[in-house]
Amino acid sequence: MRTSKRDTILKAALSVVETDGVTALTYESVAAASGLTKGGLLHHFPSKDAMMLALHEHQAQHWDEEMIHALGKDPDEASQDERLAAYARVSARGATGAELLLMLEASTHSELSKPWKRVITRWVPDPASIDPTDPRALQKMVAYLAADGLWLSESVGAIPLPHQLRAALAEHLARSVADADELPSNEANQ
Repeated sequence: MRTSKRDTILKAALSVVETDGVTALTYESVAAASGLTKGGLLHHFPSKDAMMLALHEHQAQHWDEEMIHALGKDPDEASQDERLAAYARVSARGATGAELLLMLEASTHSELSKPWKRVITRWVPDPASIDPTDPRALQKMVAYLAADGLWLSESVGAIPLPHQLRAALAEHLARSVADADELPSNEANQ
């Protein structure tokens, strides 16, 4: 399958971010990295903001696809627990430098954060729906937060975890989602 010019541009933009950071992302740097002309870029992305948003959408979609692969079925046919377990499994990968920079940038730009929020709300429980007195719900939130911690540790940690340990931790978190249902419910505590 032939790669589209749009995909070529986005891959080149990602490599610019990976190598030189988000602030280095210009039409000139992406044109040089992609082998296309600035006019070719403008045809696909009429502004730098449009290119930046497309890059965030592209990366968020890639993340979503990784979780779908880990889930092994359509997310709409999966339970919230199955989706959260897939999220935990994908967290073992960590982020590339470019992904981390893009996510940090999105945290301060509401428009750029939308693609990431669309993905995450599909995979993890809504914190507003969590009953703080329900041990089962709390355990699932702990698994979610621990998965984020594993992801961040792999991305920026000073001491890299061996691959087998990372994978075992991710699988442990995924199992802890199902194991949460074995905990007493909050009705039993009342």
